[in-house]
Amino acid sequence: MIRLFTFLLAAAALSAQSQSPIVLHAARLLNIETGNITAPGEVLIQGDRIAAVGQSVNRPAGAQIIDLGDTTLLPGLIDAHVHLFLHPGAEDLQTVQESVPQRTIIATLAARDDLLAGFTAERDMGTEGAGAADTAVRDAINQGLIPGPRLRISGNAVSILGGHEDAIGYNPEQRVLGNATYANNADELVTVIRDQFKLGADFIKIYQTGRDQMINGEFITPYQYSEAEMTAAVREAARVGKHIAVHATGEPGTLYAARAGVVSIDHGYHLSEETMRIMHDKQIFAVPTFTIAEYFMEHASTPQQAARMREELDFHGREFRKQIAAGVPVAMGSDVGPFPHGTQAREFALMVKNGLTPLASIQAGTVNAAKLLGWEGQIGALKNGYLADIVAVPGNPLTDINVLQKVTFVMKGGVVIRK
Repeated sequence: MIRLFTFLLAAAALSAQSQSPIVLHAARLLNIETGNITAPGEVLIQGDRIAAVGQSVNRPAGAQIIDLGDTTLLPGLIDAHVHLFLHPGAEDLQTVQESVPQRTIIATLAARDDLLAGFTAERDMGTEGAGAADTAVRDAINQGLIPGPRLRISGNAVSILGGHEDAIGYNPEQRVLGNATYANNADELVTVIRDQFKLGADFIKIYQTGRDQMINGEFITPYQYSEAEMTAAVREAARVGKHIAVHATGEPGTLYAARAGVVSIDHGYHLSEETMRIMHDKQIFAVPTFTIAEYFMEHASTPQQAARMREELDFHGREFRKQIAAGVPVAMGSDVGPFPHGTQAREFALMVKNGLTPLASIQAGTVNAAKLLGWEGQIGALKNGYLADIVAVPGNPLTDINVLQKVTFVMKGGVVIRK
């Protein structure tokens, strides 16, 4: 009831806020680009945009003053790897047991939960078998019909027959549905990409590696598409001004993807020196997704499985430090869906645990992620003219990164969502 009431208040305030300026006042304000703290901090919002930022801003006649007390103002958080159509439980069985309409309803609730947690923008990395249903969710959010973050969507992800997201391990006579759309060569990739864009996708998500194994301390994962095939996919997306993001965990698949010019390599457990050099030079983002790995480890079905996942997670942490040292750009992505929506700010703390400074971690989930999602200069910072996507957290996130898991105030486009 409290959440519903919050949204009703926000909806009722839409017209009033579009006419009346708002001034947010807090004990601190974080400059996301420099790391400087302004104390106190204020933001003036007019309509859906930020009009002024500083220690003290002009307070126009009739402005609504919102005093947020001992909190820090910062830009709305951005998660560059989410799955709105997934929830905790067996991913493959959700495709089999739940209809697409049912999963779409679940996705709208997930979008609401993520927004309430302070995530005002997200990149949905595949509906996992729900086709282009994410188009409807994105469009409903944009039209103000349902609450949710700004979305970039990929539709159903793309994989090879028998690949990472195909339904394997079942009786083949049952014809169990896979969680991806099949494309087995360059020509099929082009056809699928064109169809995905026709159905409303903003970008294309491709499974480039899998499945993964740790053998005697060595990380091994087969690639799914050759460099030439990946290049064909990137070229086709670029033809219409769009791009390719890949699920890719290791070599040589990550190298093929980087050479082809994808926009991000998600997971990236192991990247060779050559791959990291290319990612640095081309500014291809690494999206580490530590939270999903930690969740699976903590919910493993056997001690042996937990130990194997711990080995992979520790390995990834060591490799991530190499990526940081190599200057690979990082965007925050949690892979939320298989674990509960609205809890993914844990990713910030895990990026810090594995080598990023608190400021760099926050930048990964604000200004860097805004660039990855194609909203650079519009969101991801508190600056004049930017969209008024703003959150407040208790305390100072530069001294305690965990406060990002305790968002107390959310504004999206000048509308108060949570207070």
